[in-house]
Amino acid sequence: MKVERDAAGDFLLDPALLAEKFALDAEDLRRRLRLGLVTSKVEAGMGDDEGRQRLTVRCGNLMWRAVVDASRTVVSEEMLDLDQLEVGS
Repeated sequence: MKVERDAAGDFLLDPALLAEKFALDAEDLRRRLRLGLVTSKVEAGMGDDEGRQRLTVRCGNLMWRAVVDASRTVVSEEMLDLDQLEVGS
C-alpha cells in the first residue's frame, strides 16, 4: 500500500481502503469523519527510524497503525481492538 501526500505535506489515505480496515463501507467512514468520530495522528521516526513515520487512525474502539517509509510505502501495519487490550498494573 502506498500513501499519498498533498501539497502541504499532509498524508492522504484512500477512504475505501481505510474503510475496509475498519470493516466499514466508504460512506459510513465519511459520515463518521464528518461527525468527528475518527481521529488521526502522525509521528516522525527518530534514531533508527529516521525517515519513517507512524500513522495512527482511531475509529471507535479500533485503531489502525502503519509505519510508512521515505518512499511513502507502508512497511508494517496493525489493527488493534482497544477493548481487548489489558492495562498493566
